[in-house]
Amino acid sequence: MARIGFIGLGNMGGPMATNLVNAGHDVHVFDLSAEALQRLEAAGASVASSAADAVQNVEYVVSMLPADKHVKSLYFGEQGIAGAIQKGTLIIDSSTISAETARELAGELTGQGLRFIDAPVSGGVGGAKAGTLTFICGGEAADIEEARPILEGMGKNVFKAGGHGAGQVAKICNNMLLAVLMAGTSEALALGRAQGLDPEVLSNIMLQSSGRNWTLEVYNPCPGVMEGVPSSNNYQGGFLVDLMIKDLGLAQSTAGNTQSATPMGNLAAELFRQHSDQGNGSKDFSSIFQLFDQKGN
Repeated sequence: MARIGFIGLGNMGGPMATNLVNAGHDVHVFDLSAEALQRLEAAGASVASSAADAVQNVEYVVSMLPADKHVKSLYFGEQGIAGAIQKGTLIIDSSTISAETARELAGELTGQGLRFIDAPVSGGVGGAKAGTLTFICGGEAADIEEARPILEGMGKNVFKAGGHGAGQVAKICNNMLLAVLMAGTSEALALGRAQGLDPEVLSNIMLQSSGRNWTLEVYNPCPGVMEGVPSSNNYQGGFLVDLMIKDLGLAQSTAGNTQSATPMGNLAAELFRQHSDQGNGSKDFSSIFQLFDQKGN
């Protein structure tokens, strides 16, 4: 059993922290949401009065926050917690942030006698709840191996992508492809639907054909085709459109650093921004289907 400080109990972080509790760890949590803290307390976590309090005398710190600015502020802001963490503690940041920020954090934290890995996740809210997330890690090999038992309490796959920041690069490459696949799958299903095809029948045909992909297998974007996914729940829950836009922005910025061509990623970003501008930013990203669907409009 490890003593863990966990900061950030949103749609992803809440279930992740709960799974650590269920795995038998001593988990001390903090979030700005009182409701989120109440849920974790009911699950068996210890609720801290502040982020600094949550990381007192722990062996590991896990942070799961929305963006670069939140992670930077957590560790080095006006009330930053870096100075409150015991020397030698391993910090696991599972937020999706820029590789540059991850490398900056690694440099600053290791300079203070701490250890750091970037370990963004893939698998969505469903994977967070089920404990089947994939962790994509960047950092020292020994630190990643030490973190493995902690990460395996929340997921089923742990990959070492490379040095500090590599986890973030791999994550944004994955999410850029996911956005392209979701937009393309939605476009194809909407076209078939407009031509009178049953979208469930078309999905099954494509699943057994060369168009098969993850979105068709486990996250169909067309309402009524698949149970237990956001498209069958008015696109509530899951991974928000605006968060996908954030990740696509990270991909575009990273591509610019190396003058890499990402025309499909750029187009996906434009489509998701257009969808958000129509008032859909807080819906699940599979709601991009609505941008193409004629029968639903």
